[in-house]
Amino acid sequence: MMRFSCAPMEGLTARVFRKAFVQHFPNDLRFYSPFISPTSSSDLSSTEMKDVQLADNQGIDLVPQILSNHAHEFLFTVEKLQQLGYTEVNLNLGCPSGTVTARGRGSGFLKRKEELKVFLDEIYAGSPLPISIKTRVGFDAEEEFADILELYNRYPVHELIVHPRVRQDFYKGKVRMDAFALAMQRSRAPVCYNGDIFCVEDLRAVTELFPTLDHVMVGRGLVANPALVRELSGGAKLTKEELMAYHETLLTGFRDLGWNDRPIISHMKEFWHYMSCLFPDHAKYRKRIGKSQDLTGYRMAVESLFREQELLEHPAYRP
Repeated sequence: MMRFSCAPMEGLTARVFRKAFVQHFPNDLRFYSPFISPTSSSDLSSTEMKDVQLADNQGIDLVPQILSNHAHEFLFTVEKLQQLGYTEVNLNLGCPSGTVTARGRGSGFLKRKEELKVFLDEIYAGSPLPISIKTRVGFDAEEEFADILELYNRYPVHELIVHPRVRQDFYKGKVRMDAFALAMQRSRAPVCYNGDIFCVEDLRAVTELFPTLDHVMVGRGLVANPALVRELSGGAKLTKEELMAYHETLLTGFRDLGWNDRPIISHMKEFWHYMSCLFPDHAKYRKRIGKSQDLTGYRMAVESLFREQELLEHPAYRP
């Protein structure tokens, strides 16, 4: 039976999203938190800690993700997360952001293989919790992945989540299935697929290539269509009524944080970057939403979209 997880997306898949999602689309989905990034003093920001407090994640299967290239920072964070009650952590070796990779973190760590080896030696020797890895298949070229995978195989990696692109791809172009095939063939750890699953046909194409694959991580496709996992599992398609109720819960969740109009609208516009694909004539409505400056104007723009447009029969986000 296929298992599904929600990819970490900074600014999108944090606690407000997770709570709204499980309320309206309950299933066995596992969530990975947007990365926690300890500082040189090993401190964790209040925002990061609030996001993973178990009191705010009741009924949610959540794995905290850590972004670091210093073993002592990583292990400090693991200790804090264990104290909160977590039983597993995830290491981010996939983020392609320039500000992240310039510091040798995320996918930037993949081109520093000797440093990465020392880091992995220390964290796997010192961590009291299992560590899974979310990785790309290289920094510049997928040919790097054979050596990267050989390195991972030296450690008790709890699970290897593979986004088959190199850093230089960012999120564009076709996923590199030859590299993912190498992971399926050679990884000692269980393998999870991540990348460009936006509809049932996308999943079918991957599982036809890899019939033994049993875990898939979805990100942008799920933010665009919150019923995606249900559809991938053979369930009902999203309805407009569900989307309206889910949208209202998201909006209320951000208001409950005590935010004012500007950051609420900013976050909701990020969601509409993806969700607008659900509607046939979405460009002009998305433009209206983008121009809104307060919640009154925002609500008017969204209400007109819901009132005047029906959902597409076969919606799918396409970057």
